[in-house]
Amino acid sequence: MGEKILVVEDNELNLKLFCDLLRAHGYQVEPVRDGREALDRARAFVPQLVIMDIQMPWISGLELTEQMKADAELSPIPIMAVTAYAAKGDEDRIRAAGAEGYVAKPISLLRFIGAVRDLLAPAPAEAMPAIEATPPDIAEHAQGPRSSL
Repeated sequence: MGEKILVVEDNELNLKLFCDLLRAHGYQVEPVRDGREALDRARAFVPQLVIMDIQMPWISGLELTEQMKADAELSPIPIMAVTAYAAKGDEDRIRAAGAEGYVAKPISLLRFIGAVRDLLAPAPAEAMPAIEATPPDIAEHAQGPRSSL
């Protein structure tokens, strides 16, 4: 099965929609309806991505994002905020808390899956160490002299 995604969402219909959609695309999903359980569930499930609703009772997704990013064990896990907050400055505030992705509700299913894929994508090739090519004269020497026809 695919990458593991923790979905933190208090709305039962949204939680089911996100989980069903992610499972249909081959991801392993762990749903969390109560944000107060999110950190413990993240440690136990060890996801490659957290999808975080921002507006929840008891504890906001913004606070949870800050707590995850302050935790050495959880901080490397990317967080995609999903929120109805779409006012000017909300995305900046959510990203400042540590979320690497942001999707506003109502959600386009294609945009949602695209954002998930982008956050789970491997590091770009530029981050990979360069491998030097063998200079042509050395490669030719190693293969022996060429014969021309």
